[in-house]
Amino acid sequence: MSDPAEHRTVSVQLGPRSYEIEISTGRLASCGESISLWAEERGLSARQAVVITDANVRTPYAETVAASLRDAGWDATLADVPAGENSKSLDVVWRLYDELVAIEAGRQTLVVAVGGGVVGDLAGLVAATYTRGVPFVQIPTTLLAQVDSSVGGKVGVNHAHGKNLIGAFHQPIGVVIDTTVLESLPARDYRSGLAEVIKYGVILDEEFFDFLEQNIQGLNDREPAILQHIIARSCELKAQVVEQDEHERTGLRAVLNYGHTFAHAYEALCGYGELTHGEAVAIGMADAAKLAQRRGLIDQTLFSRQTALTTAVGLPTQLPAPLNPDDVLQRMKLDKKTVAGNLRFVLPTRLGHVQVFTDVAEADVRAVLNS
Repeated sequence: MSDPAEHRTVSVQLGPRSYEIEISTGRLASCGESISLWAEERGLSARQAVVITDANVRTPYAETVAASLRDAGWDATLADVPAGENSKSLDVVWRLYDELVAIEAGRQTLVVAVGGGVVGDLAGLVAATYTRGVPFVQIPTTLLAQVDSSVGGKVGVNHAHGKNLIGAFHQPIGVVIDTTVLESLPARDYRSGLAEVIKYGVILDEEFFDFLEQNIQGLNDREPAILQHIIARSCELKAQVVEQDEHERTGLRAVLNYGHTFAHAYEALCGYGELTHGEAVAIGMADAAKLAQRRGLIDQTLFSRQTALTTAVGLPTQLPAPLNPDDVLQRMKLDKKTVAGNLRFVLPTRLGHVQVFTDVAEADVRAVLNS
């Protein structure tokens, strides 16, 4: 394994919207240098930045980022929102618009998101829509955001009838990932991120899945070198998919939704915040694997390995309490992933490969929900 002091870079190739993901350990205090370089490459002459964060990470991470920007010659202000999923709302978006107007932010103002997926999604939507779009940088402070939501340009907020129903595609100009921030991450939130890491192995990379199985202790101990590797590989895998299907039009990007058709329904019905996203995804992946078994796509081995790895890192594989199958199916039909009213499931056919199915019978889904 490489030295944790190493600096890794993953490139997301999207033509004029291409950007870099910098992965390091202990370099957050100098992030202003990279951000300034990215801004110059995009022709941003203004040096005004708004760092959007939440109360949980304002001190020290967002303040560290703002100080680094100021050291690099930026006029950087902080805007924070309440921590938690409830901040992914249009009410909070509107308040952030007011703060941008108050400082006379313009089209060259840089929005910097410092926080987990909620902050990244929220700040990204603000950046996508304020004056029809301003540049932004993602600095994710949770493992889940580092390997998933900070990469790919999906931004948005929740609606009472569904998660992320209001949003846009708006690519960042760069992503800064420092594994040091994971040292203080609560155990439940850390494990939540590992669900998405495991997902990448199941859907795209059997060798990566093997690596995870062989390094369970390092994963649970948050070893910096292990973290850099799993974050970099997860970002590489997601970047490969995003590069081929940036706006989720060809269906290829849908493979990233493995387990999510179940998971989003579970999150909504349990009440946002009762299950972490990663916990819901872990349960959703277990149910998707059961559904794949029921359809004869996989044998018991894949399901058993996935379950063993998920359990070994402390993630659940079943709901804490049963949900009404009718309610789950109804919620699934509201999901953005439906196609012409048909439920869409991403199911494994072997380890490292999945396919999208739109012909799954409701009876099969009910059987899984009742199992």
